[in-house]
Amino acid sequence: MVAIKIKCRTIARGVAEGEVLLSSDALSFLGNVDPKTGVVVDPSHAIYGKCIKDMVLVFPHGKGSTVGSYVIYQLKKNNVAPAAMINIDSEPIVAVGAIISGIPLVDRLEEDPYEVLSDGDHVKVDSSNGCIEIPE
Repeated sequence: MVAIKIKCRTIARGVAEGEVLLSSDALSFLGNVDPKTGVVVDPSHAIYGKCIKDMVLVFPHGKGSTVGSYVIYQLKKNNVAPAAMINIDSEPIVAVGAIISGIPLVDRLEEDPYEVLSDGDHVKVDSSNGCIEIPE
């Protein structure tokens, strides 16, 4: 099976794969996500009620408090973190959280992830080589 490879910028190195969970909303890990369960708890958020555990979480960028980096780390320690994350344009809070937690994170894909990915797609994030792979 041949995969479609899309180049991107590496933020946090690593390789992971999983099911895509798309969010059109920016994400504040402090307040939007329960660090014990990995469930999005903000009722106004696009992916309210969904669990991010083991998902390839796609969202435009992070927002909010610098404590969000620590919440990402808590998600990892509680085994409810995403397998990988894809941003349109990552920012320091999410970047630091991904780096300290060992979660692959990429951004600035050469194609719009909202046009090439759908909820439930299986995708491999190979941030060590600066690409994502989508099986055909």
